[in-house]
Order: sequence, then C-alpha cells, then structure tokens
Amino acid sequence: MNARLILPSLMLITGACTQAPEPNIVILLADDLAYSDLALYADTGLTTPNLERMARGGMRFTDFYVAAASCSPSRAALLTGRYPQRVDVPGVLMPQSRKGLPSETITLAEMLQSAGYATACYGKWHLGHLEPHLPHKHGFDDYFGIPYSNDMTPDSTKNPNPYARRHPPLPLVEGITTVETEPDQRYLTMRYTERAVAFIEQNADRPFFLYLPYAAPHMPLFVSEAFDGASGRGLYSDVLLEIDWSVGQILDALERQGIAQSTLVFFTSDNGPWLVKGAGSGSARPLREGKGTTFEGGQRVPFLAYWPGMIPANSTNSAMATAMDFMPTIARLVGIAVDGWPFDGHDITALLRGDPHATTPYEALFFVQGQRVQAVRAGPWKLHAPHRYRSIHGATLSTPSHPGAYAQDSIGLALFDLHADAGERNNVAGAYPEVAARLIARIDSAQAYLAPGR
Repeated sequence: MNARLILPSLMLITGACTQAPEPNIVILLADDLAYSDLALYADTGLTTPNLERMARGGMRFTDFYVAAASCSPSRAALLTGRYPQRVDVPGVLMPQSRKGLPSETITLAEMLQSAGYATACYGKWHLGHLEPHLPHKHGFDDYFGIPYSNDMTPDSTKNPNPYARRHPPLPLVEGITTVETEPDQRYLTMRYTERAVAFIEQNADRPFFLYLPYAAPHMPLFVSEAFDGASGRGLYSDVLLEIDWSVGQILDALERQGIAQSTLVFFTSDNGPWLVKGAGSGSARPLREGKGTTFEGGQRVPFLAYWPGMIPANSTNSAMATAMDFMPTIARLVGIAVDGWPFDGHDITALLRGDPHATTPYEALFFVQGQRVQAVRAGPWKLHAPHRYRSIHGATLSTPSHPGAYAQDSIGLALFDLHADAGERNNVAGAYPEVAARLIARIDSAQAYLAPGR
C-alpha cells in the first residue's frame, strides 16, 4: 500500500471519532544506552531516581527491541512502525548523505499532526540533514537539535578518525536554519530539556506529541558542570545522571500542568552500547556484543512506559515488544483507524494495560544488518544465519591503510534458547535441528519481504 495515499483519509477518520480526550504522547530516546546501564536492569547499573520513578509508576519491559543496531535505521523504524529497510533507511546516514527518510513515508508525527496534535522534536534527528528531510517535512511543528550524531564533526577532539576531516562543522539547527556550528556539547541535554519543558507549558491545553531524542550517551561524552563527577562512577555515569535529570524535568512539568494522568511517556534507547569504543561506553552484560551487531546486546534495550492510572504501577512485562509498536499502539489509543496500514509493528495496548492474557504479538522478529537478515527470534528461540560482525574485542584499528576500521568476527549457523541463555553462548542447533530448519525458512522468506517499498 502506498502510504502517501493514506493521510488525507486519516483526517476524516480522526475527525469522526468520538471518545475521551486523546492522551498527550512523550517519547524520550537515549542514544546508545545499554541494557545493563541502569540499576533497573542490572545489579551493577547506575541508580537513576527519575527513571526509577517512571518504573515505580509504570511498566518495565525486559524483552524490548529496536529494529536496528544503529542510529538512523532504528529511528526510522520507531517513527514509522516499519522495518527500516522497507522505508529505505537500511544504514547510518552520514553528513555527506543526500538521502533521508522518504517524503512519502508517513511518520508518527504526521499521523498525530493530522489529528490536531501540536508536535515537536528536540534533539538528534539523524534521518536526513538536508532541508527536504528535516523534521518539519515529517510532521513536526518545531525542531531544535543536531541533524546527525555528535561525533560527525571535523573537530579532532570529538572524532579522531582522519576521515572526519571531510565532515562539515557540526550544525545546531532551529527549524531549517543552522543557528550555531560546533555547539558546546556539554549543554545540549540541558538546552533540549528547556525547549521540551517550554513546549509542554505552551501546549498544556491541547493534545501534543513531544519527541526528545537525546544526543547522549553517544560517544564522545559531554556533561554540564552540574553533573560533572556527580555519579562518582566516571563520565559515562555522569552523562546518564543528566539524562535522568532531564526525565525528571519532563515528569515535573507534566505534573505542574496537571496533565500527568493524560500523558503517555515512553523511555528507551535507539540501540545498545558502542562497545568497540572501549572504556567509557555502556554495558549490555549478560547480553552478547553491542551496537552494530544483531546479537541481543545490539538491539535489546531498556524500555519504560508510564501513564498514571492507565498503565499498572510498578509492573514488569517479559513479553517481546519493539519500538515499531509505538505508532500502531498510539494510533489505537488516540482513536485513529489504521486498518490496512503497512505496519511491521503491532498494537501492544493490552500489554501496556497489564492484561493478564496478553502475549507478544510477534510470531517472529527479524534482525537485519543493512539489507541482510542475520537472525530471527521466535518465542524463546533465536537463530543466527552465518555472518560476520563487528566484534566487542575489536578496538578501533588505526593502521594507515584502514583508519577507523573495526576488527571482525564471524558466527556460523547458531540457535540459542534465550530463556535459558540470554547471553547467546550455547549453540543448540545440533540438539534442535527441526527448530533450526523452521527458523532458517523464516529468514529466507523475510529476506524477500524486507525490501524498500514493500
């Protein structure tokens, strides 16, 4: 189905709906936050009082995935409800890229904007930096942030890769205008948060969608003076505390405006930790590997859902869900009819409401790197097809012939029981050949399906 044909009818559908007032929507997205970085997920994680406040008042998911193990494709999937390969964002967009999220692809922001929502994005966009691809072309009324990753700069103190000399100075964009170059990154989280709080205050009397994709803890790491040394655990943890502070500012603003009980708040990460950067990155342990791989550490991330009075407080959900579920779920909650939309995600309203009979809507979830399906999860089983990957053991190589290259490792056909072996260590393909054969067939069929325009 051509998505551009859907939006005009959407306005008629939403205009005809009669129901309780639509909830406000807030999505808070960390950059490279690892599964085990927070005490909510690991005994060795950092105590984050505001994220723990969200968990106490809402739901913590343990088996939540993003659709890719790197920035651009993960964000494309979150905002469209589709595998990124199907919206032609299979890999990371660079400052030299001419491409971006296609204009004909309907986003969550466009869907909500057409339903009368005020919409804003404050933070890292990374779905195309040229004017036709910026947030205002994808349903956002207001935008302030950097258009791609904070290391995509020629500044050698922020990116030692010699190829970075080809990058333009990192821009800070307001709407479609660059208002600063090489902004002081110590204050980006604070500045995004200030904008977000002001947006909440200005739109408290109407439905709104706030998307706050932080530029942190993507490396290189920066933190304001207020949080420098605050954790006592190093710079990475200081950065996480500042993100936690920002979450608290958002929750406080909702409470001050008296709209906390009419606002759905999601917090998650775009992918796992950038482990090949070495010391100072996060930890996905006991999960295997991290960002850039289709192992659990690359795509299983923290996810908290908070909506007082609607989502059961202090609850935990182990059902498999993904960021592709955000758009179809929000459509259901807002009252938008989306039957026939080309979603790969699912409506997880029943999971969020704590329905005891609700189960994962996924028969199979595919893990794709670039254009290749590398793995599939079905129930407790995860099968990897043979592939090479960027290894946790591969610190950045800096040989003259391969500056900035990463060490590679490989895996053959491997089947893991994630319920017993979340770390993907014990290959049981030989013991369960019928399971392996069934999942190989699923990968083969998915490879043809996950093509642009399908």
